[in-house]
Amino acid sequence: MDQHRDSPFRVGSWLADPLTCQISRDGESIRLDARVMRLLQCLARRAGAVVSTEELLEEVWPGVVVTQDSVYQAVASLRRALADDPRRPTYVVTVPRLGYRLVAHVGEVAAGPEALPVAPVPAVPVVSPEPPKPAVRRRRLLWIGAGALPLLGALLVIGVMTLAPDASRDPAAEKCVAVLPFRDMTDAMDEEPFADGMTAQLIDTLSKIPGSHVPSLTSSLYFKGKQTTIAAVAHKLGVAYVLEGSVRKSGNTLRITAQLTRADDGYVVWSNSYDRPTTDVLMVQSDIASQVRHALEASLQARSPSAAARATPRS
Repeated sequence: MDQHRDSPFRVGSWLADPLTCQISRDGESIRLDARVMRLLQCLARRAGAVVSTEELLEEVWPGVVVTQDSVYQAVASLRRALADDPRRPTYVVTVPRLGYRLVAHVGEVAAGPEALPVAPVPAVPVVSPEPPKPAVRRRRLLWIGAGALPLLGALLVIGVMTLAPDASRDPAAEKCVAVLPFRDMTDAMDEEPFADGMTAQLIDTLSKIPGSHVPSLTSSLYFKGKQTTIAAVAHKLGVAYVLEGSVRKSGNTLRITAQLTRADDGYVVWSNSYDRPTTDVLMVQSDIASQVRHALEASLQARSPSAAARATPRS
């Protein structure tokens, strides 16, 4: 694909628009993080070729010191948005120890998304009605008054809903966190039991944060293997944040990556990775869950409305 950097382009069944950081198809639009969109652009410019992790770091994060985890997380976010199954990929293929390859068809869009034609509205001749007789005018006023009652009722309901407190602004909702099933991203994909155990341990540990609300393991496992968005998960489970992560392995070392995403805007507010030996997986799960809990407590407290009020100086 030889195109202007910010020109719209098609990748598989999706239309990607770098200027708005959105992909769309069949009337559905998904907003991508700016770096995830740049990652897609980089892969699309070299569609069919293997792009190394180092090259992606240079092009997507120029001048920024980040680890390879940033690439893994961005690829995972891109796959979720494209509804791409990493085990049977139709868009992004992982080439072990080499990089990533975009296998979907990529095409240019010359004039952007096509707009639906707008049918001309036929002109309607204006006919001045005769002045109504007094009796007719009174009947019309009665009918108009009767018809206005449902409208006034609807406006009253809208006004009450507008003045009612927004549940999403409830301080208690700020501690509602869902833990998605951790993904097994090992080359052999043989660490699924550990990933599921990590998910269960995190749910148990985070539910002990004072005032927190964490959906059950059964609710979390409902989304295992499903291609969905953070916003959809948060809406389904009634949470303000979603915690997700992955497990990878190199030799006898496990790398567990976790990130916390705010549902209303889709931005990552906290992320970290932990390297642990495979000698005692139960201790590793407990240790990681404890560290994630402390990190999340600090992050959620810093973002809570009460904390912001305390930090604001009073005149």
